[in-house]
Amino acid sequence: MQSLKQVTQLLLLGTALAASHVAAGVELPKVRVVSVRRVFDNGEHNAFTDLCRFRDRYYLTFRSCPDGHRVSPRASIIVLSSSDARQWHEVHRFHVPQRDTRDPHFLVFHNRLFVYTGTWYCGDTVPRQYDMNELLGYAAVSDDGKTWQSPIMLEGTYGHYTWRAATHGGKAYLCGRRKHEFAKVGTRHEERDRLVESAMLESDDGLIWRKVGLFQERYGDETAFLFEDDGSVLAVARSGGGHNAQICRSRPPYHQWERKNLDRYIGGPLLKKWNGGYLVGGRKTTGGPAVTSLYWLSDDRLHEFAQLPSGGDNSYPGFVELGPRRALVSYYSSHERDADGKTITAIYLAELALDDGS
Repeated sequence: MQSLKQVTQLLLLGTALAASHVAAGVELPKVRVVSVRRVFDNGEHNAFTDLCRFRDRYYLTFRSCPDGHRVSPRASIIVLSSSDARQWHEVHRFHVPQRDTRDPHFLVFHNRLFVYTGTWYCGDTVPRQYDMNELLGYAAVSDDGKTWQSPIMLEGTYGHYTWRAATHGGKAYLCGRRKHEFAKVGTRHEERDRLVESAMLESDDGLIWRKVGLFQERYGDETAFLFEDDGSVLAVARSGGGHNAQICRSRPPYHQWERKNLDRYIGGPLLKKWNGGYLVGGRKTTGGPAVTSLYWLSDDRLHEFAQLPSGGDNSYPGFVELGPRRALVSYYSSHERDADGKTITAIYLAELALDDGS
C-alpha cells in the first residue's frame, strides 16, 4: 500500500519530561521516547487509534474519513496487522451503511479478536444534526486476524456510544455513553452534557450487552478502564462540558462507585498497566496548544513523562507491550503538512523504553 510507504520519521525527545518523578516517597520509572514515526496517511482524516496483540501479531485500528473529523456516512474503520510492529498491511476495512463509524477499540475475548465501533445515524449525507438516542454499536470479529465478519450490530447498545472494552472472569465489559433515561433534549451541548452517563455494559459473548453499572452519572464521556485481580475496576474518564477528568473505582457487582476529580481535562483517555504502574495517555489542553501526553498515575495524581509530537486535532492513543521494558503507543495528530502545504491528519507510533539509567 502506497500510504504505508511513508519515510520513517525519528523524533528523539528531550529529557525534561522523561525525568523521574517522586510520588509519596516512591520514585516512578523513567521512560524514554525512543522514536516516533508516521505509519499511515491516505489523504483522508485518520484518527482515533487502538493497538493490541493477537496470535503473535500486532494489530492497529483507526477511523478514516474523506469528510474530516465530522460525522459522515463515508467513514470507515481500518485494521492493520504486523509481525514486527514496523511493517504494517491492511487486513480489514469496514463501514456501516448510513452511519458514521469512529473510535474503534480492540478486545481479545474467547480466543477471538473483536473491533468495536460507535456509530451515529447519518442517512445518506453528512447530517446537520444527529441524536445520541440513535447511536448504535457495531463490531468486526475474527478468529485468526485474517478472515473477518463485519459489520455485526451489538444487541443492547441502541442509544449508546460504544467505546473501550476489557475482560474479566469470562465476561466482556464495554463503556457505553448515553443520555439518562434516553431523554429528549435539544442539540445544544449545554442541554445534553449534564444528562450524559458513562455506562458499564457486560456481555457473555461480546455481541449481546446489558448494563451493570455507571462509571459516571453526570457529564459522562469516554472512559478507559481495567480490572484488578480481585475484580475491582479502575477507570480514567473524560468528563463532558469541559470538566476535569475523573478517576472512578468500583468493586463487584459494580453498583457503587467512588469518583475523584483529576487536576486536568483528558481527551481520548488511555489507561494501561505497564511494569507494575498505571500508564495514562490522552489530549492535554493545559499550558499551551493541545498535545498528546503520557503520564504515570500514582496516588490519584498524574505525573507527566512525555509530550508526543502532536498538534491541532490529536490524541486517542492505543498501547501494546513489545517486551518487558519496551512498548508502543499509537495516536493521531495533525501537526504535519504535505508537499503542498496542506495539513494532514495521520497515524503515528511512538516507541517507549523504560530507562534503567545505563
